[in-house]
Amino acid sequence: MRFFVLGAGSWGTVFAQLLKENGEEVILWARRKEIADLINNSHTSPYIDEMEISVRATNNLDELKSTDILVIAIPVQHVREHLSRLSKKPSMVLNLSKGLEIKTGKRISEIVKEILGCPYAVLSGPSHAEEVARKLPTAVTLAGDNARELQRRISNEYFRVYTCEDVVGVEIAGALKNVIAIAAGILDGLGGWDNAKAALETRGIYEIARFGRHFGADQKTFMGLAGIGDLMVTCNSKYSRNRRFGELIAKGFDPQKLLESSHQVVEGAFTVKAVVKKADELEIDMPISEEVYRVIYGGKSPFQSMKDLMKRSLKDEFWAD
Repeated sequence: MRFFVLGAGSWGTVFAQLLKENGEEVILWARRKEIADLINNSHTSPYIDEMEISVRATNNLDELKSTDILVIAIPVQHVREHLSRLSKKPSMVLNLSKGLEIKTGKRISEIVKEILGCPYAVLSGPSHAEEVARKLPTAVTLAGDNARELQRRISNEYFRVYTCEDVVGVEIAGALKNVIAIAAGILDGLGGWDNAKAALETRGIYEIARFGRHFGADQKTFMGLAGIGDLMVTCNSKYSRNRRFGELIAKGFDPQKLLESSHQVVEGAFTVKAVVKKADELEIDMPISEEVYRVIYGGKSPFQSMKDLMKRSLKDEFWAD
């Protein structure tokens, strides 16, 4: 069994190295040849510090074999394009990317089924690459095909993998937590108010769970590592690019210019487009996501968005919808 990791950004690179150190055969694919050459020649990456990389890198998709497990670790909006370019179908797909496709609103599992039609699993949870690279304790969850076998191969003394059966819930939690993290960053930029941020995170997980219920997700998933666990780290970590993006917006930076100048993808800024569109189609109440969208794409004042959320009609905390 060999893992072919599609994407040599920070998480793809760290995950590939983790697998290699676990004794697995791994190839890391980089979009740019200069990144592959840097990894092979200097055993370093421009995206992750403090880690020597012993994985072989390539920028040739044709090195994928039909027996490989294809690990997706690229921005969600590019997944369809890259899967369509594959000359061989892998034995299965393990997805690390978090988001929804803007054009279709589809999750990665749906895109994989449409293009490849092979077994699929998703791994998610509070797992910033910077800490995994330093071998700091991390726990995640994995759902989908061959979950027990993958759990055994990926886990080690600092990276613990749990399993669950809810692919839909894990994917939705991973995608929408990035949207809520942008809102959390906006609060940090406005003043870092503890009461407000605690309320935002709590109502945020409720909003994510409400969205997931419409697609048959298990509500327990949102109380676990893929849900509240990943939400907490993404809303509060110094490593969170979604949180940092929101903070900079609140401090007066233009959202579009920030996205254009960013060297790493702010997934929540793209996923929110798909979320708001789908919520409108299905009449799902998503107040935080809608305000994030208005701030990024409608030019709305972050402070006014916060005020408007506070002035919404009063209701029971656990109102039925």
